[in-house]
Amino acid sequence: MVHENKTYIKELDCFKAELSEKDFKAFSSFIYTEFGIKMPAVKRIMLQGRLLKRIRSLNMNSYTEYKDYLFSAEGHKEEIFNFLNVVTTNKTDFFREPVHFDFLNSTVLPNHINGNQSREVFKIWSAGCSSGEELYTISMILNEFKRSNVSFNYSMLGTDISKNVLSKAARGVYPFNKVDIVPLDLKRKYFLKSKDKENPTVKVQSELQRNLNLKFLNLMDSSYSNITEKFDVIFCRNVLIYFDRATQEAVINKLSMHLKVGGFFFIGHSESLTGMDVPLEHIKPTIFRKK
Repeated sequence: MVHENKTYIKELDCFKAELSEKDFKAFSSFIYTEFGIKMPAVKRIMLQGRLLKRIRSLNMNSYTEYKDYLFSAEGHKEEIFNFLNVVTTNKTDFFREPVHFDFLNSTVLPNHINGNQSREVFKIWSAGCSSGEELYTISMILNEFKRSNVSFNYSMLGTDISKNVLSKAARGVYPFNKVDIVPLDLKRKYFLKSKDKENPTVKVQSELQRNLNLKFLNLMDSSYSNITEKFDVIFCRNVLIYFDRATQEAVINKLSMHLKVGGFFFIGHSESLTGMDVPLEHIKPTIFRKK
């Protein structure tokens, strides 16, 4: 982070402008109101650096000029998604927090097969799916389970507030080193390696994308009206950390409306639901079930 800030400061010296406290407060208030994301004062330098390239690409001369454009009727319509892609952090990996995938495979899926809903399509939602690594990890788990349970069928939904990362998820192309953590047998089965030796990449096999639907969704919306299904499992991991406590509770309650009774809810290991008024009961650390 120190190195990142030094780079930002160097670029800003060349730009001969800085993000004033007044403009920062206007941006941070906007980010919180529109997206529920906290942007404390300690992140002012970070925001300066992230906005710099966007301002230059628009041939603007100051952060104030960019702010005025973003907040104008035309700018809000045209620039809002570019602004969002700049200010949001999308950090994710394959098999991140593997205990969740172990629980999905060892407990959730067998329960579904052995329960009263065994003939129903198993539905799973990744809320805040980012560039797709979580989705494709889940898809590998589900496809492997289906190989030994041929009657098992599933559908997956991935949503995110960033159209940029949704496009990446739809492409399913990743740097080769991204799949280092994927077990070798799964890597061979579900990824195609590019022939470009200078910039090696992998692409997910179409089998992992067959039952996948991707949608734009702002978790700050008053309701998730474009989501009509009820899900057996919802993953909402490492998303809540960007919200304050009241917003976290509101988001979880809205998500829970789309979770079946008895369905499972997963959060990140740095997150907690302690003290919240939500319809979820604790099963294991970061794993909950709808009452």
